[in-house]
Amino acid sequence: MTELPTITFGPVSIGADHPPFVVAEMSGNHGGDLERALDIVRAAAEAGAHAIKIQTYTADTITIDVDSPRFRLSADHPLWPNRRLYELYEEAHTPWSWHEPIFSLAKELGLVAFSAPFDPTAVDFLVDLDVPILKSASSEITDLPLIRRIAETGRPTIISTGTATLGEIDAAVRAARSTGNEQIVVLSCTASYPAPPEASNLLGIPVLRDGLGVQVGLSDHTLGIGASVAAVALGATVIEKHLTLDRHDGSVDSDFSLTPTEMASLVTETEIAWKAMGQPVVGPRKAESEGLRFRRSLFVVEDVKAGDVVTAANVRSIRPADGLPPDTFSQVEGRTFRTDVAKGTPMAWDLL
Repeated sequence: MTELPTITFGPVSIGADHPPFVVAEMSGNHGGDLERALDIVRAAAEAGAHAIKIQTYTADTITIDVDSPRFRLSADHPLWPNRRLYELYEEAHTPWSWHEPIFSLAKELGLVAFSAPFDPTAVDFLVDLDVPILKSASSEITDLPLIRRIAETGRPTIISTGTATLGEIDAAVRAARSTGNEQIVVLSCTASYPAPPEASNLLGIPVLRDGLGVQVGLSDHTLGIGASVAAVALGATVIEKHLTLDRHDGSVDSDFSLTPTEMASLVTETEIAWKAMGQPVVGPRKAESEGLRFRRSLFVVEDVKAGDVVTAANVRSIRPADGLPPDTFSQVEGRTFRTDVAKGTPMAWDLL
């Protein structure tokens, strides 16, 4: 496993020596209601997430108001069939006037609050708000000028990789590094909503980490938390999952988002997975010291007199582990005791 430098900003550290950094993604689950957006921030904090993330764009900064097949989603899209891009982004975007109250509440509740800017004006806007992290979304991974603009702010830069080839991911990381910024996190991602688990290819996480020399995490669009927990075992140091207050509220991303209770489970179970990784060694653990005491060994199980013969009736393999190893029975069977021995005495060579 490649040793990578820890990314640190303020009180937050991202790296293998720290619990996974769990990001609750709000996206469009606010449903166009600022109070609902603030309630999602509160839910993220109560669930124990470490960060809340939003998205900074308008329909006009991410696309144009044109209605033609290339500006519509596919008719068989599982969530947004045949939706016009412009209309979908109008519905899903987080108004820029909401950013300050969302970020202020998050800070008050101890959350890191950050965003994904989708054009240079959004980068400048977020820098003015002193946002501590910036993210490049999956569909922007080939927009290398935007990635350079994000990275040159000097802030930790997260790059999501949905739809990207290894060459495209490498180009994006090189673009970020060309600014002198080495605080880079790459998120393995399947840009499907929801994403089938079999499309996650989590074994690519250590490939990205070792090949690119960056912290690697998972932007997880599968249902549930299983893929995220598995990702931590493979070296993910950041986990991002969408959060909704109610999966059936009709918000654009709610169908594949976690509820607050599920988000709390995600935080708990990913930290357990991180703790369980341990070291690449095999052998008794310190926590097993009591268990070692109660391995089996040979014991005298009946009171015997000097001169009695060792038999399977008076010497047996039992717990605890203070006597001779069980496999030595063939060497002691048929020999005689040289002294009286009480029941419950560990078998030893000097008894014969």
